Amino acid sequence: MVIRFLMFIIIILSLPFFSRFSYGIDTITVSNNLSDGRRVSSDGSFKLGFFSSGSSGKSRCVGIWLRKIPVQTVVWVANRCNPIKDSSGVLMINSTGNLVLLSQSRSIVRASNSNEEA
Repeated sequence: MVIRFLMFIIIILSLPFFSRFSYGIDTITVSNNLSDGRRVSSDGSFKLGFFSSGSSGKSRCVGIWLRKIPVQTVVWVANRCNPIKDSSGVLMINSTGNLVLLSQSRSIVRASNSNEEA
């Protein structure tokens, strides 16, 4: 009985450790931001991430583009009208559950405003 109880405690205490690894590379959570780099969808059909926009290449946008075609085809852009002027950014979910796009200097570029619980 004691051994079963100890095994139960070990399993319960290890759940937070293993849950960090259960998310796919296409998941953004409060503790798992999307830094300036690319994430691939779980089925590999599209990418969500940062890309350079404009002729200078210094403006950064967050977008979704198709992956399985030879030419990068962007299908959605979060900040087309307000690109990040820094060399990098972060897409995150803040503590209130809103999706927030930050510049390298940590200023808010764009944010959702959700007051409802899922």
